[in-house]
Amino acid sequence: MSNGWLAQRERGSQSAMRALVWVTLALGRRVGRAFLYPICAYFVLFSRGARRASADYLRRALGRPPRLADVARHYHAFASTLHDRVYLRAGRYGYFDVRVDAPPALLADLRQGRGCILLGSHLGSFEVLRAAGLAEGAPPVNMLMQVEGGEKINSVMDAVAPEAAPRVIPLGHPGSLLRAQECIERGEIVGILADRGLRDERECSCEFLGAPARFPLGPLLLAGLLQAPVILAFGLYRGGRRYDVRLEGFAERIELDRRDREASIRPWVERYVARLEHHCREAPYNWFNFYDFWAPAGT
Repeated sequence: MSNGWLAQRERGSQSAMRALVWVTLALGRRVGRAFLYPICAYFVLFSRGARRASADYLRRALGRPPRLADVARHYHAFASTLHDRVYLRAGRYGYFDVRVDAPPALLADLRQGRGCILLGSHLGSFEVLRAAGLAEGAPPVNMLMQVEGGEKINSVMDAVAPEAAPRVIPLGHPGSLLRAQECIERGEIVGILADRGLRDERECSCEFLGAPARFPLGPLLLAGLLQAPVILAFGLYRGGRRYDVRLEGFAERIELDRRDREASIRPWVERYVARLEHHCREAPYNWFNFYDFWAPAGT
């Protein structure tokens, strides 16, 4: 896999981010929203690599050559979900029209505190998933994630409501698996985004939106090691104040073959990729990987 996202520099001024947060909380979301148009126009014009990656992805997801307006809409959807994190972190979940689509039995298990893994992606908003879980009476979400690369925006968001900052278990640390296991045993949720790999992480090639792409094995291997139920989760932004939260049962347990763990996990990765592709086609402007996702391995 290219790991192109690891090479991307976090862009944007931290002071400008703080100013936009202040404007949004002091003057309202609609006033803050007005600033997104010039911000998106700037990035559409001057982020050539990301613009090219957006167009490549949209061509595959839309099934037609994208227009510049499509790329701008893609950028704006991304900016909108980031901007809405301000209200969600500030506890204003009720401001949004969030529609939860999930089997009743699955919701009942979450409310009863049955430890599980929430398998997500960079499709839509994980923040709205976390907020919806709290509103539905689900246990806390502990995010297993790469902490490098988003320090500016995370610092700004954490300052909005420090007590509401997400619980983070850094990936790649010796004690990460143990901490995740402890969360599961307490009946909490462990969240993992499974569509990006870490540097030098093992991967496999899967058909995705009409062409082979590299996906990491690590998130589903980790799910197999934790031996907990796995739920697919998507928080799709629909414009305005509306989000659709989709929860799908994925596996009661992922069993690993000790003789060949990679071979036993590959069908699960392919199944995950198939569901991700389905939702990318349904909500094409929601996938936020602005780098060459289909680059050959090693480039």
